[in-house]
Amino acid sequence: MLMTVMRHLARRALRPAGWGRSRIRVTVVTGLVAAACLVGGNTVAAPWLTFQGNAGPGRGRNIVLISGDEEYRSEEAMPMLGQLLAVRHGFNCTVLFAINRATGEIDPNTTDNIPGLHLLADADLMVVFTRFRDLPDDQMDAVDAYLESGRPVVGIRPSVVAFRNRPGSRHFRYSSDNRTGDFAGGFGQQVLGATWISHHGAHGKESTRGLIVEAERDHPILRGVGALWGPTDVYTVREPIAGGARVLVTGQVLRGMRPDDPASEKPPMPLAWTKEYSSPGGRARVFTTTMGASQDFADESFRRLLVNACYWAVGLEDRIPAQSDVRFVTPYRPTPFGFDRFTKGLRPETLAAAMIPRTAVPKPGEVASPSLESPTLNSP
Repeated sequence: MLMTVMRHLARRALRPAGWGRSRIRVTVVTGLVAAACLVGGNTVAAPWLTFQGNAGPGRGRNIVLISGDEEYRSEEAMPMLGQLLAVRHGFNCTVLFAINRATGEIDPNTTDNIPGLHLLADADLMVVFTRFRDLPDDQMDAVDAYLESGRPVVGIRPSVVAFRNRPGSRHFRYSSDNRTGDFAGGFGQQVLGATWISHHGAHGKESTRGLIVEAERDHPILRGVGALWGPTDVYTVREPIAGGARVLVTGQVLRGMRPDDPASEKPPMPLAWTKEYSSPGGRARVFTTTMGASQDFADESFRRLLVNACYWAVGLEDRIPAQSDVRFVTPYRPTPFGFDRFTKGLRPETLAAAMIPRTAVPKPGEVASPSLESPTLNSP
């Protein structure tokens, strides 16, 4: 299995433009695959993380999780989710980041560079958590090819405005600035089912309670999911949502930033739904949620909603257990959402080292499990 993964990563890592005929060094530590290219005798770490799946229902399925937003800390949430899906459920997960070309650091304010999108060629699922990305055409080519193939998509919060390609781009149709034609509203409206309208709740002042739609209680994505809460506000969503949408969760505005704050009089809005997206390759399953800052993932029911959605998206809904395991693998201490609050100076290889679980010494009769003493992802 390890040699297969190594050969697979080596073959795929040759694809990015500019890397030439590179040799690949791959290190595997506790399910985390860290690739490095040797270019001209110098080691260059591949600027993404790959978590090799353990045994589980997702074994053999590849998920690419794309981070890149300035406000909601996708660069924190996506590594945690990818690690969880790999270690607890068996999926092979690759996490991509917005990378500063000059420093090689994870930089959400870099809107025009997400290395590794070529890995979508072998993906069974694309999870998008981006905002206003103006990617070059050679990177968007991979996104376009994926969508045209009819494979599934999971979109998280600001992904309703995932891309802001310029009018001169050959992929302008995916831009949130595309206002006309049969792809008006871009990726958000046409693929996910919604684009940006407004904050329905007061941003940073009114939080969200997610309420299960009782008529959808038996949907497999909602298996084991209870009431949800997150500090992000409810987005305005226009209904009906196209593509045969089924709203699974509605967002109730709370008059404050605590889960026990009273509800506002504002009407609930769709918070999570499923739909289909038609492409030349077929009809793709799509799951969208407008909840999803890194802090929202601290909520167990929200994590379970996303894990179940990934199962459903790849056609494994019959394998969703009554209570999906959504325990963190390594400590998760998300940063409050806000602009320019990301951890400065963090590189993918540094993040990889911080996400290696330390094995706890078991007591007699116990099975060894990852401890909660791994390095944290954020500075104090």
